[in-house]
Amino acid sequence: MRLRWRVLAISGVVGLGLLLSPAAGAGQLRGPEVEEVRFEGNVTFPADSLARAIATRTTACRSLWFFFPIPLCPLGVDFALSRSMLRDRDLPRDRARLILWYRQRGFRDVVVDSAVVERTEAKARVMFRIDEGRPIIADSIEFTGVSDLGDGELLNDLPIAQGDRLSTLALDATRDTLIHRLSNRGYAYADVFRRVSRPGNPPSYDAITTFEIIRGPETTYGDITVSGLENLGVGTVLRTARLQSGDSYRRSEVDDATERLYGLEIVRNASVLPDTLADLQDPTIDVAITLQEGDAYRVRAGGGWSTAECLNLEAQWTSRNFFGGGRTLSVRGRVGNILASQSQFRDVLCSQSGDNKYGDLTGLGVVDFVQPWIFSTRNALSASVFIERQSLPDVFIRRAIGAQIGLSRSLAPGTVVSGFYRPELSELDATDVLFCTGFLVCAPDDIKELENPNSLSPVGLAFTRNRSDDLLNPRNGYRLLLDVEHAAKWTLSDFRYDRVVAEASRYAPVGRVVFATRVRGGWVGSGGFDGLVRQGQISSGDVEIVHPQKRFYTGGANSVRGFAQSRLGPRVLFAEPRVLLSMMGGGGLCTPEALFNESCVADPGALYQNQPIGGTRLLEANAEIRIAMGFLEGVIFTDVGQAWGPEDSIEFEALEFSPGVGVRFASPVGPIRLDLAYRFRGAEKVPVVTEKIVRWEVGDEGDPLEVDGKEIHWVGTGELLQLSERVLFGANDRGFQLHVSIGQAF
Repeated sequence: MRLRWRVLAISGVVGLGLLLSPAAGAGQLRGPEVEEVRFEGNVTFPADSLARAIATRTTACRSLWFFFPIPLCPLGVDFALSRSMLRDRDLPRDRARLILWYRQRGFRDVVVDSAVVERTEAKARVMFRIDEGRPIIADSIEFTGVSDLGDGELLNDLPIAQGDRLSTLALDATRDTLIHRLSNRGYAYADVFRRVSRPGNPPSYDAITTFEIIRGPETTYGDITVSGLENLGVGTVLRTARLQSGDSYRRSEVDDATERLYGLEIVRNASVLPDTLADLQDPTIDVAITLQEGDAYRVRAGGGWSTAECLNLEAQWTSRNFFGGGRTLSVRGRVGNILASQSQFRDVLCSQSGDNKYGDLTGLGVVDFVQPWIFSTRNALSASVFIERQSLPDVFIRRAIGAQIGLSRSLAPGTVVSGFYRPELSELDATDVLFCTGFLVCAPDDIKELENPNSLSPVGLAFTRNRSDDLLNPRNGYRLLLDVEHAAKWTLSDFRYDRVVAEASRYAPVGRVVFATRVRGGWVGSGGFDGLVRQGQISSGDVEIVHPQKRFYTGGANSVRGFAQSRLGPRVLFAEPRVLLSMMGGGGLCTPEALFNESCVADPGALYQNQPIGGTRLLEANAEIRIAMGFLEGVIFTDVGQAWGPEDSIEFEALEFSPGVGVRFASPVGPIRLDLAYRFRGAEKVPVVTEKIVRWEVGDEGDPLEVDGKEIHWVGTGELLQLSERVLFGANDRGFQLHVSIGQAF
């Protein structure tokens, strides 16, 4: 057994040595290695476009990762390089490929000389000399057979226009565009023929192009058949497809029908095929709908880990044809902050999940019901009931039970507008500092009223448009979101507020690189809290009270990544009176009399508790360059953002800038994301909150304060106050921040 392991070990070492050897494998390929391919005379098109048109390539690095952290490509390590050896037989073919490439793009007189090769025994350089010549121009474009169509939209924005180069690619695209547009007007058998003439001798460089349009008969839907059903009914399928016999044929409607059928949870595969080959003169088009259903019931479970929520588990059971009609009923549950209460795990795995009560388990239980059509096939009704425990570290803990009912309407593919009503009974567990600074409610009895269960019941309207190509890892397209909420007495809400959130994302691919950008903004305003109004303690117009759940907290893995979760935006410092009065604890600038009169000036060196309180206005912007690097994806990003409180003026100088780099690992549940960002913030002036004190006499309730080991004749009242002077805080609050999560940041 030992001998066998020794033989395997020696074989592995020898194999690795051969693999790492630059000469390994290279000597088995014939011909010198192509070190450079260049082009001369190409004016219209860049060299990288021409290089993709030919077979002869240069030796290149397989991945950018082989440059960092170990420069394997510059060292010539064989497995890091995609070596290209010169094959002489490819050179004449490459010359022909370049000529064809140019002629397809309007350069009929192009001349490409035979390749010039500079070679040694090991290396070769290849050069193609090109004389593009004069391009042919589409001087005149005419269309026949469209005089009675009644409008000019058919001919607008075509791939080729008068004055363009006469590209056969553009001519073919124009033909396809015209056929597609005619098929959406009821002409299923439409066809287009093109003619190009170059008058003169020799032929002119100004071409006359004619598109002859043959529409064929106007067509309607004929028989619509459905097959492959097991649980779904024919009526459900036809209502979802929205195709009716006798209606005018539209190719776009057939495509939309396929997409809508996939919207039924139980549908695994859907095919909607119009029969346009049976008889070219038949004005009716039969349509065959074929479905393949999945399981009637589905159970899913999963888990994840992030620095903000530690370990989490989720499970869901779904009935995908609940009492028929394509209805769905699902029960799902989620548990988060697993192991966050254990300091040995929290410090290593989930440093942003909070400790003490903020590190306790969070959870969500939901029962969802969806009726896929109501009043119209474009409408869907949804209803749900839920119970939830939510934790935002060092800010608040929320326990809620409630329901939601919503009605959505599909306006176009990927475009939905929804209205909803979400009544819930919500109980807050937050620090007194949050109530005093965020709500301006500092008395213990008032704070207790806010902590008790209260109604939070908004009505809302949401508009979403998703034209991206992938939900978890988009590479192309865009997304839009507009979300508006209103809560008032008539909605049965104790908290009254208005809230607007808008977001736009754009994804643009360039080769193996994706440029991704996002802008997000929000505003929330309040009309008061009904619980205190009923008691007559505060009139609704005296103070703006915004529920912590509806405030804006920025900073974190999906916003400004140079900051920990919710650590950017309005915040206050809390210090107990004994800290502000202590000479040894970094305070000592305050006297009891000054603190009693609220004129205390706090020492910047005191030991403070940093408390986020959330903002009422938000602005964020993100930009990423995502680079495909083999099985990984590298990211360079920059984030900008800030949240402002109701008394703050919006100043763009206050925006925090945070650049960084990241890496993505592909997984079945989406990209596993690691981001490392830097923050420049440094010191800023922050409000200070402490407990109000009064003089203490022998026999009074409570115990006198102890400062620096000695009792003083002052006692805390339990009520909070905010000092008039702010403190310059956070001189060392800069540096790197690491985030680990699943899915792209946006």
